[in-house]
Amino acid sequence: MTTVPFRMPSLGADMEEGKLVEWMIEPGQHVAHGDIVAVVETVKGAVEIEVFEDAEVKRLLVALGETVEVGTPIAELDVEGAPEPEAAPAAERPAPAAERPAPAPAAPPAAAPTAAAPAAAARVSPAARAAARERGVDLSAVTGSGPGGAIVLGDVEAAVAEARPEVSPLEALRQAIGQSMARSKREIPHYYLAHHIDVTPATEWLAATNEGREPDRRLLLGALFVKAVAVAARANPNLNGHYEGAFKPSEAVHVGVAVALRGGGLTAPAIHDADTLDLDETMARMRDLIGRARAGRLRASEMADPTITVTSLGDRGVEAMTAVIMPPQVAIVAFGTPLVRPFVHDGAVVPRTVVSVTLSADHRVSDGRLGSRFLSAVEASLAKPEEL
Repeated sequence: MTTVPFRMPSLGADMEEGKLVEWMIEPGQHVAHGDIVAVVETVKGAVEIEVFEDAEVKRLLVALGETVEVGTPIAELDVEGAPEPEAAPAAERPAPAAERPAPAPAAPPAAAPTAAAPAAAARVSPAARAAARERGVDLSAVTGSGPGGAIVLGDVEAAVAEARPEVSPLEALRQAIGQSMARSKREIPHYYLAHHIDVTPATEWLAATNEGREPDRRLLLGALFVKAVAVAARANPNLNGHYEGAFKPSEAVHVGVAVALRGGGLTAPAIHDADTLDLDETMARMRDLIGRARAGRLRASEMADPTITVTSLGDRGVEAMTAVIMPPQVAIVAFGTPLVRPFVHDGAVVPRTVVSVTLSADHRVSDGRLGSRFLSAVEASLAKPEEL
């Protein structure tokens, strides 16, 4: 058995830390790939954290209610045959409270103590000193609560919390989204392509397919949009993957679906392997995903895995929109509201249901020619919905 750290995962480019709100495991318990081991609260709601290997839980490192940064070890797992982990810096993570050594006894005071620094200034725990250095906290302004007035980690965290202005959950979510989008516009050279697609064949096919079905089994046009994008992404791998120093195309197509949260804000969890699902499966996954997103019960893999994203305002009445890429993805597809418009069909101007589709893509990875090919593939799929 090899002991490996289980770390706070990153659930998106806009996540810097998470608050542990529930452990689903305990030391000595065996866990298997895909098991839910914890629930973490982020600005986008509670997210279920999965484990991705068979292992035995050795110990838990983070207490309920504690907020830690992405990448921080939160538990230790004993894994059969895992490679030995690289040694981590001693200050990377403090030991659990029950295992932390007591601070060294204070040295006897000098005969004439200097007045230049407080008496406890020399007594700072290693974890507190490391945290203060990382977060820019002036230790001379921190009052210690440890033995003999020593400054401990909790004192530094309290100082950080006091310095941070109180914001509502919605404000925090807006800030996180804003920071992620600002980073996207700053770092990603966007290009945009727009196209009007006649979706009359799709709406007519949907009406015939849904006839006689119960409401909870009816298909929506959004399911066809997701599947058409998934098929196009599979055929155009330069728009499906992640850019992290270099582009890494994804063999799987995990379509992120933008979901408007109750009270405001947005999240875009993934429908895994969307290109392999039929339309009924796609619709069922969408209903499940949207319900759990709004209830705050998404899974970590659904937040971290999207390889391309679809966003749509549905029937909100907006004809077109242009979206910002969600890093580290390299493309996002925005669908406007389908509207009945005069349209040339078979050489005559007739009323047709038309939707505006806008592709936002990363110019480091693709170009207008590849983007045009992608939108043409989306159009071809929507023209033959029975083949999706």
